[in-house]
Amino acid sequence: MRQKSAAFSAGSPGFARVTGHFGELLQGRLGPDGPVVLVTLPCPVLAASVRLVPGGPGLHQPDGRVLGLAQARRFLKALGISPASRAVLRLTMPPGGGAGASTACLVALARAFGAAEEQIAAACLAVEGASDPLMLPQPGRLLWASRLGRVVQRFLALPAMEVLGGFCGIAQRTDPADNGFPDIGALVQDWQAASGDLARMAALASQSARMTLALRGPTGDGTDEMAQRLGALGFSIAHTGSARALLFPPGQVPHGAEGVLRAAGWRQIVRFRVGGRDA
Repeated sequence: MRQKSAAFSAGSPGFARVTGHFGELLQGRLGPDGPVVLVTLPCPVLAASVRLVPGGPGLHQPDGRVLGLAQARRFLKALGISPASRAVLRLTMPPGGGAGASTACLVALARAFGAAEEQIAAACLAVEGASDPLMLPQPGRLLWASRLGRVVQRFLALPAMEVLGGFCGIAQRTDPADNGFPDIGALVQDWQAASGDLARMAALASQSARMTLALRGPTGDGTDEMAQRLGALGFSIAHTGSARALLFPPGQVPHGAEGVLRAAGWRQIVRFRVGGRDA
């Protein structure tokens, strides 16, 4: 078993924590026949962690099953790892919620076993067919082709923002064969031009969400109305999944907003800040 510490893992060899995301600021096809691409919304408060403990090879998931044992074995084999320890996987986001649960779990598993960083993205793609860019530093700066496992374009840092959100609706796991998304080629160009302007970028994220909701549903999604009710600059969604996020300038989330979301049936309310020069 390889024991070297991975570059971006938290803790010592044998333990890794990987933060998820909270849906996507943009997602769709890069041109009518282009690949599915996305700009992820990093989420520092939701994470997957793996700790290796003594015992025969195995996978214990006390927070609910996210990875199948056969899938985990294929993943480690793709990384050239023969596990000699039992892995305990903990998770603070719901599977199928659009918060990157499966990718975060795989990346945490790879890092706990000391996998080479440069091999993780390809191994995730090999076993999932589509992945989020959670294995990369500063994922919110990337235009990521999720079905190809590669960076298409790099942006400057996201502007500082405060995010309030939760999970609303049914869980939906990503189907890697599903390319039925709107063309966001023009939005990507505007995103680059809007760099650093939170109001413009929040409006573009809202437009991307509306395009996906119009094409794919669910009908009656109330995120747009909730953003207007609470005075958010805009909103974003998990384009597959139930995560819904309201985007505010830092410090501008109104008092009692969490209670408004709970009363509307949103679950597992989260609030966090992302972006800024060093993000």
